[in-house]
Amino acid sequence: MKNYAIILASGSGSRFGSNLPKQFTEIKGRTILERSVDVFENTSAIDEIILVVTPEYRELAESIINRNSYKKVTQIMNGGEQRKDSSYIGIHSVQEDEANVLIHDCARPFVSKKIINDCVEALKTYKAVGVAIPSTDTIIEVENNIIKSIPPRRKLMRIQTPQCFKLSLIKKAHELSKNDKEFTDDCGLIIKHNLSEIYIVEGDRNNFKITYPEDFYLAEMLG
Repeated sequence: MKNYAIILASGSGSRFGSNLPKQFTEIKGRTILERSVDVFENTSAIDEIILVVTPEYRELAESIINRNSYKKVTQIMNGGEQRKDSSYIGIHSVQEDEANVLIHDCARPFVSKKIINDCVEALKTYKAVGVAIPSTDTIIEVENNIIKSIPPRRKLMRIQTPQCFKLSLIKKAHELSKNDKEFTDDCGLIIKHNLSEIYIVEGDRNNFKITYPEDFYLAEMLG
């Protein structure tokens, strides 16, 4: 069964405070887009990469991909209005009836080969796999600025990407959730419709999402 990486690079980066979407920002000479693609390109378990990009910046994305001569990037798709739309576009560009798909946020350029390989290995047993790290902060549930509950920290983790699925399963989840607008990740769709248990593999604190300008400074230190 083939392993596809679907890299979502279609965000506007509105919170990043830059003229260009953050995926085109350079960290020590290489764009966030390149760094994210590099890891999957150089992980032997990955067969193909599908890139979902902001339509307005498609030419820029194509020029970056072409100058690197990536062998595994087989499709570049225009993304949708929301992350869920872009994920839908990515998974429906896979032509096989069944495959393993690893959906990754381009804004996490420090994902490791170990995480990717652990996900592929877990998909041999499970239909849905997430990546997470323990929460070091106490998380509170708030309503109207009032604390409603404080869940035990030992039960809480911070989810990362990639989020990984059997193709048929995640396609079903998206079909059932066509009218949902509030979901920000694919695991949430699986949980809402109770389609499968989701196995968690250990993530890495370096696999953080670059969202705000201060995240970029940390990325430069790691880069």
